[in-house]
Amino acid sequence: MRHRILWVLKYFLILILLLVVAYGALILLVRPSLDRDWSRDQMVLARAEISGSTVAITNIRNIDYRTTKDYDLHYYDKTFDLNKLESVWFMVEPFSGHGAGAAHTLLSFGFAGGDYVAISVEIRKEKGESFSPIKGILRQYELVYVIADERDVIKLRSNYRKDDVFLYPVNTTKENMRKLFVSMLMRANKLATEPEFYNTLTSTCTTNLVAHANEIVSGRVPLSYKILMPAYSDELAREIGLIDNTLTIEELRAKYRINDKAMKYADDPLFSEHIRE
Repeated sequence: MRHRILWVLKYFLILILLLVVAYGALILLVRPSLDRDWSRDQMVLARAEISGSTVAITNIRNIDYRTTKDYDLHYYDKTFDLNKLESVWFMVEPFSGHGAGAAHTLLSFGFAGGDYVAISVEIRKEKGESFSPIKGILRQYELVYVIADERDVIKLRSNYRKDDVFLYPVNTTKENMRKLFVSMLMRANKLATEPEFYNTLTSTCTTNLVAHANEIVSGRVPLSYKILMPAYSDELAREIGLIDNTLTIEELRAKYRINDKAMKYADDPLFSEHIRE
């Protein structure tokens, strides 16, 4: 019996070693690229030029959807004054039918006058490609920071994918809001010239948001399984005071679920204002 256990252990260790070697070879041989046959909605990358308190963003995505696959692509350029940045919003989209914990997260930045621009960290899909957690470990997706009109990224999820969407105001200072916005824009610029791979464990939508937050305030977001299971990331944000912690998580989700408002005001020019009422 003891001999059999040692035999199984030996071959298990050999298998682990082979997997480590294979993954090491994958890292060395498979390199990220900017030159692939990209999905239409991620073909054009936004760029930001920052000068003092002025941020000029080109190619902000603004898609008009009929379905998730049928849409009209639009882009616009806009200049923002960092001194007029008034709010940051944390969006959580639990994925329907993808198992407990699976979700997408993103941030939306609100400016005086009612302008909102969202930054969504995603896989950069090639045509016909869809997300797989396993492929995400095996360096099959590049990473992209989608800079979009808030109506684009929210309505895609609430009105067309029909996923629950929760939009929480973030508790932080105006100074930290500005630092966070600039940090994410600079990262987007870098990825537009120096591609990186998405990684299901180390470089996801939520792990990147956490990295930006901790870059500004060291240790602000602690290690937690809820970062890798982002459907629970609002629970973590509540626990550490990044969003309202005077309510239970059930009360928070009921208060900040925006699906009904997003459907009702889908074509309203004041969409962003109404979903926050």
